[in-house]
Amino acid sequence: MKNPYETEERAAFRETVRRWVADKITPNADAWDEAGDVPWEIHEQAGALGAFGFGVSEKYGGLGFDDCFMRAAFSEEFAKCGATGVPAALGGRGISIGPIEKLASEDIKDLCLKDIVSGTKGSSLAITEPSGGSDVARLKTTAKKDGNHYVINGSKTFITGGMKSDYFVVGARTGDEGLAGISLFFVEADAPGFSRTEIERKMGWWASDTATLYFDDVRVPAENMLGDENLGFIQIMHNFNYERLAMIAGMVGMMKVCLDASIDYAKERETFGRLLIKSQVIRHKIADMSARIDMVEAYLNQICHQANEGEMPVAEICKGKFSASKALEFCASEAMQIWGGAAYLRGNPVERIYREVKVNAIGGGSEEIMRDLAVRQMGL
Repeated sequence: MKNPYETEERAAFRETVRRWVADKITPNADAWDEAGDVPWEIHEQAGALGAFGFGVSEKYGGLGFDDCFMRAAFSEEFAKCGATGVPAALGGRGISIGPIEKLASEDIKDLCLKDIVSGTKGSSLAITEPSGGSDVARLKTTAKKDGNHYVINGSKTFITGGMKSDYFVVGARTGDEGLAGISLFFVEADAPGFSRTEIERKMGWWASDTATLYFDDVRVPAENMLGDENLGFIQIMHNFNYERLAMIAGMVGMMKVCLDASIDYAKERETFGRLLIKSQVIRHKIADMSARIDMVEAYLNQICHQANEGEMPVAEICKGKFSASKALEFCASEAMQIWGGAAYLRGNPVERIYREVKVNAIGGGSEEIMRDLAVRQMGL
């Protein structure tokens, strides 16, 4: 579907990412998925493309500008590798850069930001806890003031990129219960009292390292607080908007892979003496898949346009995310049906995408939470 907001610069960026994915990622995606790891040079190559530089000053290796269409293009094209655990392995950095760039002191930025943006070092956002994910207001990890330090105690889980990250943006309770008592902190992986364990045997995202983090009297300087005390919830919510936008775009990319793979297979596979593509039931499946992709993509373009104009459309992002995950569920299932038994064998993109459906319906805010938040944004 043609994007009415396309420009030469956006098209050139998308084409650069598309070539990189086709050359460096897709041929290796299945092997990396099976190995449960992505070579670190992929992080650095993505950094060289400018993938982590949106909204970051050129002083710190950023692009010096932001553009939601380019953010979306990177996520969509990367997801087309057909093994979304690979882009997920880099995703922790993408959702933790914003708070550091916007809220950290100059000393902290000088310490880490250029390395993070370039892909040389990793960073992760640490919000989700064993007791709950989307209900950030009930966060239990604490940060108690002790002189010119804060002492952090608690744990985080399902932290994307958590095993390899050098730096973390950590949400901790500094005040009373509820929304108004949460602050953000910058924590280095070598801080005394910090430890982590890997979460294994995941349903999907095999190539992405996922961790549980432990904070046992971790002392950080008071200057490591990101932003104002007890106002971290607002920053967390703002950061979620970009994460969800990237997930919508990634799901568009996965749906397109399912559609293209289904068409290619239907043109080659013969049943009952004729090609699958000549069967009306298969043609209708392809039409339905294509229609859902077009609808989500058009909605995504409108979201990106509004965000670029300075109005972050929170309700639309929420509706876009659960609409995209339901559309992805449909497209992945229909692609499996078209491929039949061949799709049930590991090693093809349809199989890989099918097992990635649920993480997109849960991560970054579940479908149920997204519906509720959308309605609240409508004033209801």
